[in-house]
Parts: sequence; C-alpha cells; structure tokens
Amino acid sequence: MNKQTFTGKTKEEAIINAKEGLNAKEDELIIIEKEIKKSLFNKKTEIEAITKEELNKEIKEYILKIVKNMGINAKIETKTREETPIFNLIAPDVSILIGKNGRTIDALQNITSQMLNTELNTYYRFIIDVNDYKAKRRVRIEKMAKYTAKDVARTKVEAHLEPMNSFERRIVHNILSESKDVYTESEGENKERHVVIKPKEAE
Repeated sequence: MNKQTFTGKTKEEAIINAKEGLNAKEDELIIIEKEIKKSLFNKKTEIEAITKEELNKEIKEYILKIVKNMGINAKIETKTREETPIFNLIAPDVSILIGKNGRTIDALQNITSQMLNTELNTYYRFIIDVNDYKAKRRVRIEKMAKYTAKDVARTKVEAHLEPMNSFERRIVHNILSESKDVYTESEGENKERHVVIKPKEAE
C-alpha cells in the first residue's frame, strides 16, 4: 500500500507536513499514528498517511484481483453515499458474486476489511456491492422495518426480525432511530444475531 511517512516535533506538525506533502486537506487523508521517537535533546512524532482517493483506488484494485482469481471478469463502478465509498461490481453472471443471501459479497467485504485493518491499523468504512444488490436490499429492509414498526406501535408487542448481518441491522437501527413510537435492539449471537423492534412506553 502506497503510504508515506511524515515526521514533526508534534503530531499536529507531522499532519501539516503530510497535508503539504500529499497536497490534500486533513479530511482527505487517512492518518496512521506511529511512534514518538525520543532522544536526550530531540523528540519527534512519526505518522504514515495516504489520501482517501489513493486508498479507494487500491481497494478497487484489490477487489478486482480477488474476483479475477475467482475466474470472473468484472468491472467496478465507484460511487459515494453519505461520505462512504461504494464499490459496485458489474459482471455477466452476478449470481456467483452475490452468493446465497449475499454471502459471497459479505466474504469479499470481510477479506478486504481484514486487509485494510492490517495495512492501516485503523477502521475505514466502505461498502462492496454487486449489481446494486445491497442498494435494492436496503430499500426492501427499510420498507419492512417501517411496516413492522407501525404494527409494533399499534399492538404494543415487540417484533423479532429475521437474522441479518451487521450492514442490514444497521439499516434497521438507522431508519427507526428517530421514531417516537418504537426503539430497536440487536439480540442473539453470530448467525442468529437479529433486530428486535420494541414499543416505547407512553410518557
């Protein structure tokens, strides 16, 4: 990964040097704090930095390499939603890349996340999709969550949704986060992890 090293007497100075060296604003950079080197008369902070633009290019190349090793010819459309980069794979046969209930997409996401965690030692949010599968699923989940929330608000009986991955659970939590009638909690372990929609007590 094309990270560059910058130093300064303080972390702030090192970041200034990174911004100048990479010709970018601070919010356009991923900063990885390294060590503070001390000697009797000297102290300096060392950081590594990479622009988000460059990082997204490397993520795209990494995903395409994995897919190519699977024997699949694919292209990637890159877009952004709510400041989160989305890498949308387009291929002649998308069913292989999607997998049962999106499991192959989840595997691609996990493998790429692990690579980034190793390289960056920090969390970087991104989404891998295939032929807008997740985007379409997002719409379906939001509709289902709103419908179920109305039912819970009416009956005052909590509803347990089907098991979902973390991406899908987050959709439910977010869409109902400002509801005056219900609230959400995640329950269960591993593959049984799911969202429960519960009625709020009347004030």
